[in-house]
Amino acid sequence: MLALSPETTTLVIVLAAVLSLIVMIAWAKVQPLLAFVVASILAALLLQMPLDKVTHSIEKGIGDMVGSLAVLLAFGAIFGKIVADSGAAKKISKVLIGLFGDRRIALALCLTGFIVGIPLFYNVGFVLLVPLIFSVARQSARSIVFLAVPVMAGLSIAHGFLPPHPSPAAIVPMFSANMGLTLIYGLIVGIPTALIAGPVFALSVRHIVANPPALFVTDEIPDDQLPSAANSFLTALLPVLLLTGFTLLGYASGLDAQAKLLICFLGNPMIVMLVSVLVAVLTLGIGQKIPLANLMTGSGSALREIAPILLIIAGAGALKQIFVDGGVNDQLGILLKSLPVPPLVLGWLIAGVIRLSLGSATVAGLTAAGLVTPLVKVSGVDPNLMVLAVGAGSLMFSHVNDSGFWMFKEYFGLSVKDTLRSWTLMEGLVGIFGLIFVLLLNLLIS
Repeated sequence: MLALSPETTTLVIVLAAVLSLIVMIAWAKVQPLLAFVVASILAALLLQMPLDKVTHSIEKGIGDMVGSLAVLLAFGAIFGKIVADSGAAKKISKVLIGLFGDRRIALALCLTGFIVGIPLFYNVGFVLLVPLIFSVARQSARSIVFLAVPVMAGLSIAHGFLPPHPSPAAIVPMFSANMGLTLIYGLIVGIPTALIAGPVFALSVRHIVANPPALFVTDEIPDDQLPSAANSFLTALLPVLLLTGFTLLGYASGLDAQAKLLICFLGNPMIVMLVSVLVAVLTLGIGQKIPLANLMTGSGSALREIAPILLIIAGAGALKQIFVDGGVNDQLGILLKSLPVPPLVLGWLIAGVIRLSLGSATVAGLTAAGLVTPLVKVSGVDPNLMVLAVGAGSLMFSHVNDSGFWMFKEYFGLSVKDTLRSWTLMEGLVGIFGLIFVLLLNLLIS
């Protein structure tokens, strides 16, 4: 009988756990949290962990993962809801379209998706911007698909690359990365990626004919009810400005210990999002004469929207902790380090394979992060860039098992073939060029 090395045995166990996760979620349609817990128990048994430590590891993994993110993601959801309900997102899009003009309308829509996607969670941004796409299509007589692709490219990149979105925000502490620096690198990588996968690629799909159901073609918010351009841009981008500013300030020379502590406190993502929510309440809520009670009602619905994502993150934390306590990290780190594949490419590839199998970008990113965490520690790769590489991989290969695929198909009335030709290829370009720019940035900073 062939004897396997400890590293190979560990890899087989990890593959068995991940395969069971894929089968449960993709084939049996098991709720992700339940699937993660079952896969975690299976992995623990295969790793021969003491039974009295299995449940403790699962509880610790869930607590550690959700405990550090629950407030951050909740504040992010509330902030995004205020930006959406106040009309600030609509105002941003109108200003950008007016600034770039009709000839560069695809570029304007791409930047709209990117900027609006920073404070809004993906599904919210999608639903919010679809009426804008229909409106611009009516006014400009342009192809709906030609206009939709740049918007969705910008939204996808913000979703996969930029904190405080759930997946990158959860991966940052797993890799011991820096939230602000990851955001800065994400902007550097994300903007050129969005331009290629958005306006440039859109030229190749402008012949595709969309037949959107009348149900999704909605009326616009009157211009006189929208906040000012300055208010909309400054408030929506406030988390980015604060995180970037405090991160850069932390590298300034001549700071005493007290100043560094203050910068560290003010630059903490939770404090940044809390300040952003309070500012949004004042500028986009009370300043726009929206009753505080209405804002709080909207906040309640935003928290309900984020609950399923938190459960997925919790499940990923359980599996990650089983791998840590079961000794997988050390064995897998040795094995992955020996593979003839650059660490960033390997992280991207693992996330892409899981995305292909499961459909969910969030699940793909978090699961892949749990697998490559030991590689980050032993290879010396920049953890901030690994967050982006995994994020790029998690956006790849969107097809019929991804809810985003069906949203794009149904909202724009496309066939499966045309959805594969437009949406799936766009997401593929986001993943491929995202990795290319991550590797280029790695060459510049290493």
